[in-house]
Amino acid sequence: MRWPLLLLLWLMEVTARAMPLPITFSSRLVHRFADEIKPVRIPTGDWPDRRSMRYYQVLLADDILRRKIKLGDARYQLLFPSHGSKTMSLGNDFRWLHYTWIDIGTPSTSFLVALDAGSDLLWIPCDCEQCAPLSSSYYSNLDRDLNEYSPSRSLSSKHLSCSHQLCDKGSNCKSSQQQCPYMVSYLSENTSSSGLLVEDILHLQSGGSLSNLSVQAPVVLGCGMKQSGGYLNGVAPDGLLGLGPGESSVPSFLAKSGLIHNSFSLCFNEDDSGRMFFGDQGPTIQQSTQFLPLDGSYSTYIVGVESCCIGNSCLKMTSFKAQVDSGTSFTFLPGHVYGAIAEEFDQLVNGSRSSFEGSPWEYCYVPSSQELPKVPSLTLMFQQNNSFVVYDPVFVFYGNEGVIGFCLAIQPTEGDMGAIGQNFMTGYRLVFDRENKKLAWSRSNCQDLSLGKRMPLSPNETSSNPLPTDEQQRTNGHAVAPAVAGRAPHKPSAASSRMISSCRVHWHCYLFLLFQLVSAFY
Repeated sequence: MRWPLLLLLWLMEVTARAMPLPITFSSRLVHRFADEIKPVRIPTGDWPDRRSMRYYQVLLADDILRRKIKLGDARYQLLFPSHGSKTMSLGNDFRWLHYTWIDIGTPSTSFLVALDAGSDLLWIPCDCEQCAPLSSSYYSNLDRDLNEYSPSRSLSSKHLSCSHQLCDKGSNCKSSQQQCPYMVSYLSENTSSSGLLVEDILHLQSGGSLSNLSVQAPVVLGCGMKQSGGYLNGVAPDGLLGLGPGESSVPSFLAKSGLIHNSFSLCFNEDDSGRMFFGDQGPTIQQSTQFLPLDGSYSTYIVGVESCCIGNSCLKMTSFKAQVDSGTSFTFLPGHVYGAIAEEFDQLVNGSRSSFEGSPWEYCYVPSSQELPKVPSLTLMFQQNNSFVVYDPVFVFYGNEGVIGFCLAIQPTEGDMGAIGQNFMTGYRLVFDRENKKLAWSRSNCQDLSLGKRMPLSPNETSSNPLPTDEQQRTNGHAVAPAVAGRAPHKPSAASSRMISSCRVHWHCYLFLLFQLVSAFY
């Protein structure tokens, strides 16, 4: 910041030398939104009518921005998709995963993407050769057709060459300038997405109820031309938003650009709604545990569970490692841990053991009444006595008259690596703090993060995008700015350029230049 000061001093000196002496200088003050300043003010696209509600909102928002700049830490924001922070689960048609609407490209196109903390790449159906059906008539929960992306229809799209550092398949290219192919395989059997990598704009927002500021973030995404397995049968038909720790994930792009803290949060509520915020570091009071490396690197979110408890009974020999994966609907535990938990649960639960046709779970029960009885909680214990309590570790079956049964919603898996799925995350605000390599959590109904209501099924419906309060965002005693968007470098308007060129022979124009320079920094 030294050179602006030197330039200011130089302009003042030149002005002083050019002035006839002695002289008295006076200046009339003009408000920033006065009509006479409009031709020379750098256009912002927002010029509110004087004394209108928008007029006062803009002034107040800028006051808040200036305070945050003075307090420091203003470079970081909370960001969320342009349609809002809300997520939703669409039930069995979409395999119980959580989804959100995002906008990509220029002009922007909306996509209903699944949220997956277990993978990195954002991909969407694109120039399709083999994609899931996109017609709303194929799905019972949609009120509009899903979209297909094409780089040729987006003015902001760029091909990613095989020489790019994010091109994992570069060795298979015939030329370094060839467009980079991709192919990602997932845990589900024969499930994959493949196509070409492109760069385009992801439309986000940062702001509260007073001022929502648009942010256009360049990201690398997969032009998914060919899907297989579950992606053809209802899982993520309109794309998948990878939230993993890899370089190709959206949180990684946003953090590297300096827009956010290197973290994000997911919050899933009992009513199948939820929230997602990029840059969220959670409230001041939350529990946490460190992420563990996998084969020497932090390629996915792994945590170490030291023991498990059913109700008040803590079980021996129940330690294990697990991937925290929002892209998995339910939870999988290593065989020996699953067996110990299921047997203890079976002894404590109030219900008659039964089975239900089509149920994938082994331990199922019929209640004595048509209401769900109190079931034993499942607690995962971590280092330093941190605990993650799953209060209702069951999946409930309903009939016309009420509850007809429930099952322990855990499945055994081979090996010693489990997976904590979405059903265990319900009722928590989970913070994936990638900067400090830890998972943090706090109980939440996801409404304390904002005042918004149900997310619309169609992105054409409007929804409010309020953010967590400053108190919830405090980090090391300092509030993180939740609503500050980085200002783009100022470019002079045509009007101001003409005025500058006509000022070369008049000393008072140096003062105009001084005014322009000061305005650029405020």
